[in-house]
Amino acid sequence: MILIGITDIHGNADAVDAIAAPLKDADVVCVAGDITHYGRTAETERVVEAISRHAGSILAVFGNCDYPEVEAYLVKRQINLHATARTVDGLGFLGLGGSLATPFNTPLEYTEPELARFLEQAKSDISDGLPMVMVSHQPPFNTACDRLGSGDHVGSREVYRFIEQYQPLVCFTGHIHEAFGTDRIGETWVVNPGQLGHGRYAYAEIEDGRVQVEIRTF
Repeated sequence: MILIGITDIHGNADAVDAIAAPLKDADVVCVAGDITHYGRTAETERVVEAISRHAGSILAVFGNCDYPEVEAYLVKRQINLHATARTVDGLGFLGLGGSLATPFNTPLEYTEPELARFLEQAKSDISDGLPMVMVSHQPPFNTACDRLGSGDHVGSREVYRFIEQYQPLVCFTGHIHEAFGTDRIGETWVVNPGQLGHGRYAYAEIEDGRVQVEIRTF
């Protein structure tokens, strides 16, 4: 199965069109939040429609810079992953939207206990023993994917704990634009391709339990 991970689109539908070919080749496109830049339904629809023109299957979570209308639209389109899960060709996909508190008072921020509750709710929708893929706007703490330019780590300890405990095959994440890169938590690949408009997306290929992950440029 080929998966494409994109994140932090921030309303930039032109950047979506720039990766038309890899989106067409993907079995599932995983969108890890900040679909809009403080946008509402119309901006969400514009971006999701841009992805849909090229992708056959989309699963998405909202980010902290999205308003509640974004989640409502994802639910309406039946592509929402926040606090829930879907099964596609023997893989369980689960998701987490929003982020921890930021200095910017963005629309969808949560506490660590709330993130933990959302994750456990999502996990309850997946059959025991099913291999998993995780889509989380908030990256796990103390990894290459949550480090600010200052060097400080601002990820979630609960997201880290969840990954450490359940070991999904891969976690697509975002939120921290400058922290693009890959890391490992146990056997789990964690990948943050950074803001889509900066020319990067995540590629993952899963076959017989083996996972290849990389960040590609366009």
